[in-house]
Amino acid sequence: MEPLAERLRPTSLEDYVGQEHIIAKDTALRKAIEQNLLPSIIFWGPPGVGKTTLAYIISQSLKRPFYSLSAINSGVKDVRDVIEKASQDGGFFKQEKPVLFIDEIHRFSKSQQDSLLNAVEKGIVTLIGATTENPSFEVIPALLSRCQVIVLKHLTKNNLIQLLDKAIQHDVYLKHKKITLKETEALLRISGGDGRKLLNAFEIVVNAIQGNEIVVTDDEVRKYIHQNLALYDKSGEQHYDIISAFIKSIRGSDPNGAVYWLARMIAGGEDPSFIARRLLILASEDIGNANPTALVIANNCFQAVNVIGFPESRIILSQTATYLACSPKSNSSYMAINKAQEVVMQTGDLSVPLHLRNAPTKLMKELGYGNEYKYAHDFENHFTQQEFLPAELSGTTFYQPSEYSREKDLKEFLKQRWKDKYNY
Repeated sequence: MEPLAERLRPTSLEDYVGQEHIIAKDTALRKAIEQNLLPSIIFWGPPGVGKTTLAYIISQSLKRPFYSLSAINSGVKDVRDVIEKASQDGGFFKQEKPVLFIDEIHRFSKSQQDSLLNAVEKGIVTLIGATTENPSFEVIPALLSRCQVIVLKHLTKNNLIQLLDKAIQHDVYLKHKKITLKETEALLRISGGDGRKLLNAFEIVVNAIQGNEIVVTDDEVRKYIHQNLALYDKSGEQHYDIISAFIKSIRGSDPNGAVYWLARMIAGGEDPSFIARRLLILASEDIGNANPTALVIANNCFQAVNVIGFPESRIILSQTATYLACSPKSNSSYMAINKAQEVVMQTGDLSVPLHLRNAPTKLMKELGYGNEYKYAHDFENHFTQQEFLPAELSGTTFYQPSEYSREKDLKEFLKQRWKDKYNY
């Protein structure tokens, strides 16, 4: 017997639950489907929110041939074979371009992704990829530029309850049972917004409860599926929770917590590049100029794990994680760029002061471009006071060095140079 999530898989947009922001009437995707002008797409979102189902529904709505590959067990040959079949079904002169769906496209290597380019560019197939990872990092630029990225979200509480009601009323097996949903909090918590996980957990509980009347309570749910909560699922909720715990342990300067959560991810088969990339971000966001060496070490770690791989990469990741955890912390650079971006959003495109403008032509020089610019190296200590912000923002402070470690020296340097101008 198929799992409940498979039995309830919708076959039309009307039966599809969730993602109203992309499939509701008058949305761009809905209009593209209705007009049969579907572009190649990458669906980016967490597990269990309907990426695969939506791809299939779209192909069926447009009455197009549907081909599916999983990046986990498909190679370049598999891609070329399915493109060859698709070209026979669709080809250059037929309007009904076949849909090629690739699940977990972020797991494809560069050569595998390259093998898709010609078919997508020439319109032999309409590609729909699904990924749980940021496609900006995981999909090659040439392919990404030919696709529209659409973000799917976790299912809401109402969406999840709607799925449970649908299962009770319409599933071929469950509709014959007398099921009462007395409490849903435990089921919703376990699901983490993952519809597939919710339905599979619900089916386990319903099948485990004995008697003619099945009353689902939080205690019953915890009783029958609690043992599954400790498992690490690199494609599910635990993936996000454990990387969060890992990063927060390092930010909180706890190397013991860092290596524990690192070990959990390694045991679960997490991609070492994903871990290293998060360490690289943290080195700048949470340590920054308090210890600039942290970014160098994190970058070397990222390069190394991509060359070495597991199992040896665990040592490099551990060294980096413990070093970053023991490093002084500062988020001053992170806060500075956030504040600067807010000001840009509020003030728009302020003019570059004339003395800072480039003057490559005679006319520009005559207009005053570059006039009164002071070349810092011509002055004592390679510094002279001048304004580097638009006039409207003169004196605005974005970067506030902390009082700790290397940033304390930076703060003193800026005070000596700028005196009280920026109130350091």
